[in-house]
Amino acid sequence: MDWSALLAEYGDAAKTALGFFWKAAWAFVLGYAISACIQAFVPKARLTKHMGHGAKSIGLATFFGAASSSCSFAALSAARALLAKGASFIATVAFMFASTNLVIELGILIFLFLGPGYLAAELVGGLVLIATSALLIRLTAPASLRERIREHAEASAPDEPDDFDPWERMTSREGWRLVGHRFVMEWKMVWKEILIGFTVAGFMAVLVPDTFWQALFLTGRTDLPGWLVALENALVGPLVAASTFIGSMGNIPLATVLATSGTAFAGVMAFIYSDLMVPPIVRVNARYYGWKGALYIAGVMFVSIVVTALALNGAFAALELTPAPPASVAETTQFALDYTFWLNLAFAVVAVALFALHRRHLAGKSDERSEDEDEGDGGHDHDHDHEDGVDLQQGLAVACATIIALGLLTFAALELI
Repeated sequence: MDWSALLAEYGDAAKTALGFFWKAAWAFVLGYAISACIQAFVPKARLTKHMGHGAKSIGLATFFGAASSSCSFAALSAARALLAKGASFIATVAFMFASTNLVIELGILIFLFLGPGYLAAELVGGLVLIATSALLIRLTAPASLRERIREHAEASAPDEPDDFDPWERMTSREGWRLVGHRFVMEWKMVWKEILIGFTVAGFMAVLVPDTFWQALFLTGRTDLPGWLVALENALVGPLVAASTFIGSMGNIPLATVLATSGTAFAGVMAFIYSDLMVPPIVRVNARYYGWKGALYIAGVMFVSIVVTALALNGAFAALELTPAPPASVAETTQFALDYTFWLNLAFAVVAVALFALHRRHLAGKSDERSEDEDEGDGGHDHDHDHEDGVDLQQGLAVACATIIALGLLTFAALELI
């Protein structure tokens, strides 16, 4: 065994994983800062009266979802709260899908890693995905199932006030401190998922040969009709995504690996859309809506993903707009004194300022602690009921951080030799 070559690959994989995060760091700060503002200044209680059964309601639910948190667990918790407060099941699912597929920070990551063509496909396909799921629910969900799902949501949702004057909050000092608090809470929710996802992607990019992905997604199989390859890709993409146990933000680097290895457009898009199908998400939905409701939502999601991926594949091919594969992973993750460096530097200052606002928010809360301490806080501090698997995810995140740190030391040592 060539230990020097093995150590070199290990070091390169750790450097690639860090490079993924370096490329996206400023985008995370920007996206979560915008998300924090929306969470702090938009009362969810006022949204439910607009979330009925019609096309307008589904459109508004989609808009509200796109403007919410990108954390999959936060999206599930918000969707449950909306359903419990009176939103229709169809509008709730539209909100859920939009909040994990159409959020700003996800779009920025797709643009950075995969390019504008994939971003356009993500936006168009997200709308197709929601429209398809709404149609499927209308055709397949009996009233008894919808009522059972609502009863589960009402029973599991905490009773939390979430109504306030947005303008009054936006013009108050405490309102902006709450923005900082929401920003920090977002990071506390997603850092483990991001760290694990980026580590997995970095190591797969280096250690898993392209031939593996090409065999899995039938790349280069000219003996098969194109429609069959697209169908196979659309079916396999969600299964691969589910096997990673990683949400949408952490999966974008791995989607980049798939695209650069030659995976078909349909397969990459199906993979990106599938974050709500990972087992931890299905398990949380089971707690919110019961297992029957959770499996029904996962089934609707899977069928909608396959239909959407095939529709995008056909439409973009017919219009000759199928995106070219992105630059190689090595080029995407390189370190240089370029715009990424300056943006990371600028948004590091933004992150520090928001963290300072978070500390002031906590200090103010500790001074006025009482039985009504949460009144005016617009809800809870992201108690998203994903305790199951927290210890496992925490352990995996610590392991990934250790693996990357040791890998970087190995890379540096080999460079010095």
